[in-house]
Amino acid sequence: MKAAIEGLLFVKGSDGLTVSELSSILEISKEEVKEALKSLYQDYQSEERGIQLELLGEHFKLTTKPEHKEYYKKIVLEEENSNLSQSALETLAIIAYNEPITRVEIDEIRGVNSSYVVRKLLIKNLIQEVGRSELPGRPKQYGVTNFFLDYFGLGGIEELPKIEIKEEKEDGNLFESRYQEESTNED
Repeated sequence: MKAAIEGLLFVKGSDGLTVSELSSILEISKEEVKEALKSLYQDYQSEERGIQLELLGEHFKLTTKPEHKEYYKKIVLEEENSNLSQSALETLAIIAYNEPITRVEIDEIRGVNSSYVVRKLLIKNLIQEVGRSELPGRPKQYGVTNFFLDYFGLGGIEELPKIEIKEEKEDGNLFESRYQEESTNED
């Protein structure tokens, strides 16, 4: 049971799970869940472990150990300071012009899985969850943040360059075939 609980807490991430939720999911008593959690807590007390089990509010969560925070900061700072890749810029453009949009819809436009890129953009605070779709499974919908607007020097989303949607080419890049910046002769 400990392994199943550990996996569930990992999957749930920062949301965590309550004893009642774990009991319901695993179809065992709350007492059995509590015993497994106690044992799991003891396992994480070892100095050889980099994570710990914490009770925050009523939710049990897996968290990093505070004594290693200097190492974690290095990763976060690297990710915050790194430049945006072509795929990140492409994904940002898709979200900005189509918000609210789900990750699956982003994948359909890009033609590749965008999970990693979306996660990176969330970490960089350039996009945020703005709601849930009415589609089956109620997937998350994403939109750009105020930080995105600041980052690109925009006063609002309406200041994005106007685009023209072209007919799709059968053998071309889907992103490039659907979106083309309109040229303006304002100079």
